[in-house]
Amino acid sequence: MDIPFTAVSIDADETYPSDLQAGDIPYYISRAKARAYESRLGEDQLLITSDTIVWADGKMLGKPHDEAEAFAMLRSLSGKTHQVYTAVTFAQKETVGISEKEKSQLVLVTEVDKTDVTFKELTDEEIRYYIDRYRPFDKAGAYGIQEWIGYIGCTAIRGSYFNVMGFPVHLVYRYLHSRGLL
Repeated sequence: MDIPFTAVSIDADETYPSDLQAGDIPYYISRAKARAYESRLGEDQLLITSDTIVWADGKMLGKPHDEAEAFAMLRSLSGKTHQVYTAVTFAQKETVGISEKEKSQLVLVTEVDKTDVTFKELTDEEIRYYIDRYRPFDKAGAYGIQEWIGYIGCTAIRGSYFNVMGFPVHLVYRYLHSRGLL
């Protein structure tokens, strides 16, 4: 979007309450990431955090820990439609109070987007090839739509492609534009 920015790494606890479902999970985690950075956020800065999950058959598919888990995730997505939820949180500090009692408080605005993704029936060989070549252990649901498995496996998408990649640019643009920041 031709906007200068600085990427920062945030070490945040990504555990969430077990009763959360679907889009509530990345909503919670995205906000936790923003809170984890609060002490370093300047008064004149805007922090944007996000989190993405894959939701299939009523459960969350996070990042696989090993090849077996990645294989099982991709097998479970094969021939089906699943949902990808990404939350994006905008965090700013605002000064509140009067005179001597002024203090900063963190203000969070979070939006969640959902995209339906359909995969063709994947063969075991295709799944193994993808895992061996692309090592998708840092990706929710064990895949990146912008990688080989997305090229050959994705047969339909309803919603934002960039949401599936993990950063719903259209939501960021809308927020920045609505605040006069563009």
